[in-house]
Amino acid sequence: MKTYQHIFFDLDHTLWDFEANAKQTLEDLYHGLSLAEKGVDDFGRFHQQYSAHNDRLWERYRNGYIKVDELRWKRMWHTLLDFKIGDEKLAREMSTRFLDLLPSRTILFPYALEILGYLADKGYALHLITNGFEETQHKKLKYSGLEKFFGKVITSEGSNSLKPHREIFEYAFRETGADPGTSIMVGDNLEVDIQGAMNAGMDQVFVNHINEVPAIRPTYTVYSLKELEGIF
Repeated sequence: MKTYQHIFFDLDHTLWDFEANAKQTLEDLYHGLSLAEKGVDDFGRFHQQYSAHNDRLWERYRNGYIKVDELRWKRMWHTLLDFKIGDEKLAREMSTRFLDLLPSRTILFPYALEILGYLADKGYALHLITNGFEETQHKKLKYSGLEKFFGKVITSEGSNSLKPHREIFEYAFRETGADPGTSIMVGDNLEVDIQGAMNAGMDQVFVNHINEVPAIRPTYTVYSLKELEGIF
């Protein structure tokens, strides 16, 4: 088996359970801002519509069609519009509160802390490559207890690039002194993490939390973080 020195992790949806943390935060907004009284009469549909708009706008952001501020507030705006609420002020307030609350959430995927401790004890250099925002991602790491495991945290904001573009990986290599040939990317998104790492000359571990059928063939596929013990 190939010897690796540097392991690069994705954060959201790989270690930090974005869906669970976002849902918890949206519930707080729903009740705290009395959205039911404003016409958002079904939290389940509210959450579902938010998730759909968030995914769509993130894709547009990754492809350079919109700026970050537009992503942040318009996911709320479009969700409110689904309930026939055209209130831009409320959408912007929801966005601000969401970004204040979300990073303090601490729900991780099972075995996240244990596997990072295991890898650190074995002497691997651990880093993050994330499309998240600098301040937000560092807060997530601090509150969730993940911060201590990572040498370098490479964000899209800090590198001025986004996965799957090659530039963010090359920036990560420069920042960490890592060589692609002895590095590996661990992530949940086939297009963003896995194809991006392939394009950068790295091996990859696809963390398939949702039993997705991959259209490409990663170096490794695991279905839980604990299975990483069988690779490293």
